[in-house]
Amino acid sequence: MKMNIKLQDSYIFTILLFLVLQLSFGQTITVLEKGSNQPISDVALYNLKKTKYVVTDFEGNANIDKFNDREIIFFQNFLYEKKQLRKFEIRENNQVVYLSPKVEGLKQIVISVSKFEQSKRDIPQSIVSLNAKEIALANPQTSADLLENTGNVFVQKSQMGGGSPMIRGFSTNRLLISVDGVRMNNAIFRGGNLQNVISIDPLSVQNTEVTLGAGSVVYGSDAIGGVMSFYTKRPQLSYKENQIINGNALVRYASANNENTGHFDINLGYKKWGFLTNVSYTDFDDLRMGSHGPDAYLRPQYVIRRNGEDIIVDNDNPKIQKPTGYDQINLMQKVRYEPMDNLKFDLGLFFSTTSDYPRYDRLIRPRGDVLRSAAWDYGPQQWFMGNFQITKTSSTSNLYDKIKATVAYQNFKESRRDRNFQSPIREVREEDVDVLSFNLDLEKSLSSKASLFYGLEYLYNEVGSQGYEENIDTNSKTQNVTRYPDGATWQSLAAYTSLKYKPNSKFVFQSGLRFNQIIARADFTANNIFLNLPFDKADINTGALTGTAGITWSPSNTIQWKLNASTAFRAPNIDDLGKVFDSEPGAVVVPNNDLRPEYAYGGELGLKLNFENKVILDMATYYTFLDNALIRRGFEINGESEFIYDGELSTVQAIQNASKAWIYGFEIGAEVNFSKALKLRTQYNVIGGTEDNNGVEEPVRHVAPYFGRTHLIWKKEKLLLDAYVVYNNELSFNQLAPSETEKDYIYALDQNGNPYSPSWYTLNLRTQYNWKDKLTLTASLENITDQRYRPYSSGIAAAGRNLIVAINYRL
Repeated sequence: MKMNIKLQDSYIFTILLFLVLQLSFGQTITVLEKGSNQPISDVALYNLKKTKYVVTDFEGNANIDKFNDREIIFFQNFLYEKKQLRKFEIRENNQVVYLSPKVEGLKQIVISVSKFEQSKRDIPQSIVSLNAKEIALANPQTSADLLENTGNVFVQKSQMGGGSPMIRGFSTNRLLISVDGVRMNNAIFRGGNLQNVISIDPLSVQNTEVTLGAGSVVYGSDAIGGVMSFYTKRPQLSYKENQIINGNALVRYASANNENTGHFDINLGYKKWGFLTNVSYTDFDDLRMGSHGPDAYLRPQYVIRRNGEDIIVDNDNPKIQKPTGYDQINLMQKVRYEPMDNLKFDLGLFFSTTSDYPRYDRLIRPRGDVLRSAAWDYGPQQWFMGNFQITKTSSTSNLYDKIKATVAYQNFKESRRDRNFQSPIREVREEDVDVLSFNLDLEKSLSSKASLFYGLEYLYNEVGSQGYEENIDTNSKTQNVTRYPDGATWQSLAAYTSLKYKPNSKFVFQSGLRFNQIIARADFTANNIFLNLPFDKADINTGALTGTAGITWSPSNTIQWKLNASTAFRAPNIDDLGKVFDSEPGAVVVPNNDLRPEYAYGGELGLKLNFENKVILDMATYYTFLDNALIRRGFEINGESEFIYDGELSTVQAIQNASKAWIYGFEIGAEVNFSKALKLRTQYNVIGGTEDNNGVEEPVRHVAPYFGRTHLIWKKEKLLLDAYVVYNNELSFNQLAPSETEKDYIYALDQNGNPYSPSWYTLNLRTQYNWKDKLTLTASLENITDQRYRPYSSGIAAAGRNLIVAINYRL
């Protein structure tokens, strides 16, 4: 009997032990990479309030017994897409959780279209993007060079410290730049070429999204031709007891301009706090052009000042473009606080400044048989931004599911200093713009098939402008006309809404509306001492209504159609209504107080063909009509069409609503995956357009020549090779806008002696090797055949044969 009792006790003990072991093992899960099934270590698992957390071990295992059965568990690792599951859902999947790598996710998710994450597949517009790994491989010297690597953006340069993007026939203040969701365009963004994009440090960028076509519903004025959205790196949190410290250190050298770049970033992460510091410094020497190409691009002579006198000297090496060198520093500090997984506070501080840098296209302007300018420099281009953002990603509110509030302050400083050959008088003009902005963006799910995006925006710009003449012999100064009316203001108040309707996985409809009120004020009293304008003030108070509607239809996994129609606008800014400057030799632009917004009406049709991921074709055709276009035309002041400006008799011009333009184009991209290791990528852009000039059709200034690039990429384990060709078509004399033919000194000459932009190509090779996930060596040999070429409308020839070497060490 006792023996039977002991036996029963033994059975009971065994059963209880078995149940305990089963329960214990039942609490252990494994986290694997989707596709490769490799275990992922250092994945943080935590609840909504972050009061419970565990971390996966080297085998990807973690025990989740501390979590309740229906408690949401978040899975976080900065290399993978975040995931959330309940414990019972994990149990139903046999205790295995799969995470998707972020590299793929960055290509499939876009933020710029609605300020919140959306699937790229659902967007009816064309969007191209680059992630941090692609940027590191491209090794761009500036963010303008970064944009070129998308294959859809053409970049013009008037000097080495420059880069003015062109997208679908539009440029400068008809394109919009945003950094971390904050609008960078300010009240003095001009119609001439801009270089503000170089203030963004490419080594701080996590990913870039370029929206091809109008974006006025979300971004308002200026977003006619496209939106360039830069998203910088964010602090990483540890989500565990111990803090994490990681970072990067990089050095880079380029032979064509003796570039020396140093960069480091360091991240300090705690459970709820993260801190990221980013510092980059670059020094550029004068740029060397290629050996094979038009002699018109050579720099045979340049001006120096010796013993108090300007003299022209021969250039020892005419391929060296003297002077073009400058240096730049970029600083970024980020702070993130996450008290809960659905609530984030982000602070970003940015500072960028250059040295003085020469405007090369003005230094090569002739006057008779000599050079016109002895010196022409941009003063330091300086940009500061402080950006504070609150994001809540889940809510039970009836008004929103997600909400993002952003307040930002920006300050821009720039100046121009030019002096004619053998003149002691230097003309100096200095500008300072303060910008305050507030954005409120919300998303609400109306049903399982419909989502609503809406928001408010307020912008305030105040412009400071000074002008004076400086005698470099006596150091005396005399007040002169300012470039802009000092104290001018520009404000924008807007509300927008957008609806996304997705009844099934094959069809998506998106539409939106935005109303904008623009208020601008300028006082010309001080400048009228010099100009004698027939008015002292200018006031603009105007509204603009824009809209968009588009569909995405995917009848099968092979075919996807996109159709989109939109309107966009650009309201006159202070540059349009109040600028005074010499637009070209012998011409001066003066203020105009009678301006209205310009409107663009456009449509786009896209087709994507995906043949089992072996061959992918992506095509789009578009058309845009620009009405009431703000353009520079001949003008009169008090009945006079000429007056003396900076000592020279000049023809009077002003920005006016005096034109219409028709722009159209076709884009095609292809990707061919020959194997897992070898692929081909190519992109080609065809653009055309005309504008009306008093009944005469003329070429549009910012319509670039046909251009493209083709890459053959081989990747095996830690080694990557990329052989590629970049190519541009010719623009003949008859295809150049009149404003371009007047700048014949920056162009080659055809057989009839007329300026034109020749076709060109470059052969290039780059490679990247990753050693032990710590050290990355990236090397490029650009323009291998040493072509001498000057991209369309550029005032400086591009780099000749150029060896670039960068070494990056991950801490």
